[in-house]
Amino acid sequence: MSVELSVRGLTKVHAGQAGAALDSLDLTVSPGSCTAILGPSGSGKSTALRLIAGLDSPTAGTVRIDGREVNGVAAENRGVGMVFQRPMLFPHMSVLDNIGFAYRAAGESRKRSRERAREYLDLVHLGDIGDRAVSEVSGGQAQRVALARSLAGSPRVLLLDEPFSALDPVLRTEMHDLVRELRSSLDQTLLLVTHDQQEAAVLADSVAVLIDGRLEHHSDIATAYTRPSTLAVSRLMGGMNEIAGQWDGVGMHRSELGELEVDGLDLPSGPAVLLLRHELIRLGDGDIRGVVSALRPTGFRSIADVSVGSTVVKVELAAGSSVAVGDVVALDLAVDARFVIER
Repeated sequence: MSVELSVRGLTKVHAGQAGAALDSLDLTVSPGSCTAILGPSGSGKSTALRLIAGLDSPTAGTVRIDGREVNGVAAENRGVGMVFQRPMLFPHMSVLDNIGFAYRAAGESRKRSRERAREYLDLVHLGDIGDRAVSEVSGGQAQRVALARSLAGSPRVLLLDEPFSALDPVLRTEMHDLVRELRSSLDQTLLLVTHDQQEAAVLADSVAVLIDGRLEHHSDIATAYTRPSTLAVSRLMGGMNEIAGQWDGVGMHRSELGELEVDGLDLPSGPAVLLLRHELIRLGDGDIRGVVSALRPTGFRSIADVSVGSTVVKVELAAGSSVAVGDVVALDLAVDARFVIER
């Protein structure tokens, strides 16, 4: 049965540093759910995981697993599994013996530990390579083996520290599919660290954004995209449009795009930035007209720069769009594409 993971006031100040690597983190991961900790390099993501895993000691704060404080509990006794960016397999052992290492360390026979390890090797769809040496497996296979080894310890919480960042896009997608499959079969509580907002969207139920060691946002994925707490969070979630203007404090933002109604905000009147999600803007029959000033391919789709006066609005175009530079277009800004935050 899955358990809740919670941290309160979790802080880490490294020796010789004036600022905190992690500053008063409050975060709860519900049983059976997956939360992604998202942030740029040096934001405290991996520090948080190391403190939760017991690989480092906090300066302040508590870690609780299933309601029990585990601050003084050794890493191997916390019921936490961890998969790192590199597989870190034992090079002198076979694939199967790597996975069964925890059972051997606990005193089980080699035969029994291999039998139990094979169950987890099958879970990651590598049942036919158990007898291979670690040096004979590919990078993607090695990471699957590392995942199986972590699961073999029957952890109550599984921590993933950017484990797929070194893989090529195809292998990364395969690992994402595997993690989703394992979640449905194992009812596992997961905490994922990543710098990739797309990976967070694919794997997680919620996203916690760390900036300079502090939690700036925590919500479901859709809210993080469309209702970010700060400009930094918006940019980290791939936001492209920041329109300077004035907010009337009631429900109207005024800018070079005109007067646009925005629902559900509690901000005082004054300077404010209108955020427009580029994926939610459509070219159609809207009242805002502009000229396509640039096109940038992004794979199967493309991003159009639409100039409205001196303001440029970026719009994601559907595959096969015939829009060309110089075209006059009308922007349809759906209400759910708009959000206003303080400048």
